[in-house]
Amino acid sequence: MNTKYLMTSSSLVLGLAGVFALFAPDVLLVRAGVSISGQLPVLVQLMGGLYFSLALMNWTAKDSAIGGVYARPVSIANFTHFFSGALVLARYHLSDNLDPFLLSVLVVYTIFAILFYWLVFRHTGIAGK
Repeated sequence: MNTKYLMTSSSLVLGLAGVFALFAPDVLLVRAGVSISGQLPVLVQLMGGLYFSLALMNWTAKDSAIGGVYARPVSIANFTHFFSGALVLARYHLSDNLDPFLLSVLVVYTIFAILFYWLVFRHTGIAGK
């Protein structure tokens, strides 16, 4: 598998989410049905900064050999983020809170979690192996 596509796509998804959370936290909170009060917009912006940082890490690592022992911190960070996010979103949906938008986010997180699992635990990082 060419990991460049995986790293580029995850970088774009996380980068868009990060920029949106950084510059439009109020819109994100209203979409989530949460009242905009106190420090909550600041926390959403801080989350956006984290997403954007992870996106930049993926973008700069996209041309590197990734998988197995190669760039292991990058692949483990991505796997941990997407796997834990998928678990949190699945738990939310299993508690009878059906939201079509968050269901689509769950699908994206699950796909990336599976791909990064494969990259961390199955892929050698060497082309042709």
